[in-house]
Amino acid sequence: MIKKLDKLVIKAFLGPFAATFFITLFVLLMQFFWLWVDDFVGKGISTGIIFKFIWYQSAVLVTLALPLAILLSSLMTFGNLGESFELVAIKSSGISLLRFMRPLFVVAIILSGIAFLFSNYMIPVANLKSRTLLTNIVNSQPAFDLQEGVFYDKIPNYAIKIGKKEPNDTVIRDVIVYESGGSLQDNFLIAKSGVMRLSDSNKRILEFILKDGWRYEERGDRYGSLRTDYIRVGFKEYKKEFDLSALGYQGLTNDSANMNNEKMLSMRQLNKAIDSFQIENRKIDRETEKTTFSILPFTALFDTAKNLKFPVDTSAAIKKARRFEDLLPDSVRQAVHDGTIGLISSLKNNVDANQVNSKEREKRLRRHKVEWHHKIVLALACLVLFLIGAPLGSIIRKGGLGMPLIFAIVFFMVFYFSTTVGEKLANEGTLSPFAGMWLATFVLVPIGIFLTYKAMRDSQLFNKEWYTRVARIISSFLSHNPFR
Repeated sequence: MIKKLDKLVIKAFLGPFAATFFITLFVLLMQFFWLWVDDFVGKGISTGIIFKFIWYQSAVLVTLALPLAILLSSLMTFGNLGESFELVAIKSSGISLLRFMRPLFVVAIILSGIAFLFSNYMIPVANLKSRTLLTNIVNSQPAFDLQEGVFYDKIPNYAIKIGKKEPNDTVIRDVIVYESGGSLQDNFLIAKSGVMRLSDSNKRILEFILKDGWRYEERGDRYGSLRTDYIRVGFKEYKKEFDLSALGYQGLTNDSANMNNEKMLSMRQLNKAIDSFQIENRKIDRETEKTTFSILPFTALFDTAKNLKFPVDTSAAIKKARRFEDLLPDSVRQAVHDGTIGLISSLKNNVDANQVNSKEREKRLRRHKVEWHHKIVLALACLVLFLIGAPLGSIIRKGGLGMPLIFAIVFFMVFYFSTTVGEKLANEGTLSPFAGMWLATFVLVPIGIFLTYKAMRDSQLFNKEWYTRVARIISSFLSHNPFR
């Protein structure tokens, strides 16, 4: 049954939680746009597409914003209650801190469940939509990568330099195009101005309509003679086309292009994919082992050789032989040696190739396992960070956005970097997916238990006045020390 005290605590928590959640989500969203701002500006993207992308990307960031919002709001709630001495009055009436935390603990469990459901069912779809939309936005004008005064060499066999681009990203001036047409000649195009655009008929073709320029071409002789033709042609207008298919640009993509990414899968789909990968890996390993050993002829006799009894040769030649080569006639010794070297080289190349394929398959399997744990860890982080924020707020007894914000940022950075480092180590195979993804939980849960223990005993752990008194006592003792 919900009592008045529970309603008081929940009501004091919900307001800061709603405010901090939307502020945190906004900050994380702005951080994302800061990384991709160069690919959004000047593309002529409609407002509807921008808002659509913000909607999808906001959904992706919800599970990261929730833990930080819970940490900050629980700090503010208990800090405000401590600063107004309501927490002291509640404790003096015989109500323990754990009883006081219980309603918000239940709320944190509910929010963790919501975060898990959101991460499992909503975020894979939002990830898929935002990734597809981002790819389409970035590819909407590939020519935007051309920077003023810098040679652009991502298009094979070309280096392009533009002196100046107009604000519309279409009109260009002082254009230099260096073209390597093969081993026999290098061509230059120089123009005072021009227009660059994607072809209307084929969006994979970038067109340069150049004006008032020169084309330089030097033709050499393929047979290495000294005969060389030097050609210079002036033009009023010249059209140059660049094929962007080498850059992987295929026009607008659809959702199917990213559906196999592990971040686009739910836990049920991840479980199915992990089982399929494990079965496939075991099957390939058995086939690889069989193929590898088939190169060696004697491996076919493993099952029969143990039942055969070979006569023992006790001749003087056998007794004197100290190496296998001593048993071979001189006429076949070199042939046996060359055949053995060739067999070993072939076996080594086969093993190296299989090892590369095996590492790639294991890496793919680890990524799926990491994502499986990632969904649970982010949901459980709401509960873990609440266990840190609530006792910490009752210890520092400061409300508002000052001191609580500093502590919230510190502990969230510990959580974020621990999770990031653990994920990186798990993807590299240094740690298992379980150990890597649960690293932040292993670090923060003991801290939460320690802070709860201190808060239940009214610790002065973060009380500035207590440290001031201790420093004054130590200073007084040192000033009256008889051994000085």
